[in-house]
Amino acid sequence: MQAEIITIGDELLIGQVIDTNSAYIAKALNKIGVSVYQITSIQDDRDHILKALEEAESRADIIIITGGLGPTKDDITKKTIAAYFNDTLVPNAAVLKNIESIWKQFNRQVLLQVNKDQALVPSRAEVLMNVLGTAPGMWLEKDNKTFVSLPGVPYEMRALVSQQVIPKLKDKYHCPFILHKTLLVYGLGESTLADRIASWEDALPKHIKLAYLPSLGKMRLRLSAKSFETDNIKKEVDFQIEKLLPLIEKEFFGFEDEDGNEEAVIAKQLTKRGKSLAIAESCTGGKLAQLFTSIAGASQYLKGGVVTYSTQSKIDVLGVSESIINEYSVVSAQVAEAMAQKVRQLYKSDYAIATTGNAGPTKGDSNAEVGTVFIAIATKNVVYSEVFNFGSHRAKVISKAVSKALEMLQKEIFKN
Repeated sequence: MQAEIITIGDELLIGQVIDTNSAYIAKALNKIGVSVYQITSIQDDRDHILKALEEAESRADIIIITGGLGPTKDDITKKTIAAYFNDTLVPNAAVLKNIESIWKQFNRQVLLQVNKDQALVPSRAEVLMNVLGTAPGMWLEKDNKTFVSLPGVPYEMRALVSQQVIPKLKDKYHCPFILHKTLLVYGLGESTLADRIASWEDALPKHIKLAYLPSLGKMRLRLSAKSFETDNIKKEVDFQIEKLLPLIEKEFFGFEDEDGNEEAVIAKQLTKRGKSLAIAESCTGGKLAQLFTSIAGASQYLKGGVVTYSTQSKIDVLGVSESIINEYSVVSAQVAEAMAQKVRQLYKSDYAIATTGNAGPTKGDSNAEVGTVFIAIATKNVVYSEVFNFGSHRAKVISKAVSKALEMLQKEIFKN
């Protein structure tokens, strides 16, 4: 079973808005055994939309469209879909009632006709009620193909996909189980890793695919397989992983969480163990804290964090000794470790992590070379730090520092 995703909006094509909808939909479809054949972003243009729908129908069984369902004149998706199905738009009383309810609750302005017109839907469409917004989702079928049109607002789209689209697709189609297992590997470049596991890779069964996914400071190895026999495919993939692990024993760090990030793995482990975390950041500027607070339930383990970006704030907020800073520099192992200890004590946490460094382009309050970063871990029993040089590109320095901090923290948590 194959799907195609079409995202509509000029804002996507000029880079004003990043398309996160496609990633969410693709992951949701993959979990129920639907493979995404193609993702296409197009203009708010009638001819362009019609052509994209025609081409998608020729390739896929399921076509999911997002965007272009607003009340303004440039939102033409609904009219164009009606034209594609040789259909007409008709008012839907339930949608209008939903619009009026939302308007009364959240908007003090007069409900205009253009807003009421959002209750118009193709007569052949099954309405997917959008309780979070005024633009409804629409489900249409043609020649055994399924078309789903969804609003482009991410939180509205996600609710419709998880609560209505995916359950309906599962009821309609019998799809194979798709399994992805991703291993995290640190300290090996792509070519070195590929050379080391070449014999194992060559011996993989044809129905199990391997992908190398490199990123700053780490490598992800993803094994993928598809089958209608769930238990058998799980056993096969696990068997192949057992053969792989001895080849990367020192560099293997763990399995990636299904959410696709180390912070989710750490969050899960801290919650499971009933442990807590505090964060002190300088050169990473709050990015570590942002990663954790973006995960629902962070309050269960994250006690708090501080961004002590200036030298003085490290003294005033965290209580780092001014004499230590003067003797060793603000970018040093001693200061990083003091930051970690102080923030752990401040929040009374089980673990703490701290970063201090020169991300560039200038050296700031320290003579340490640009790209130098110290990362420290503190627990109730130990404090230690490591030093790295992540180069001279500011964005890369910060990104690598965040990645390495997560790696160090995860290693410390898994020691116990």
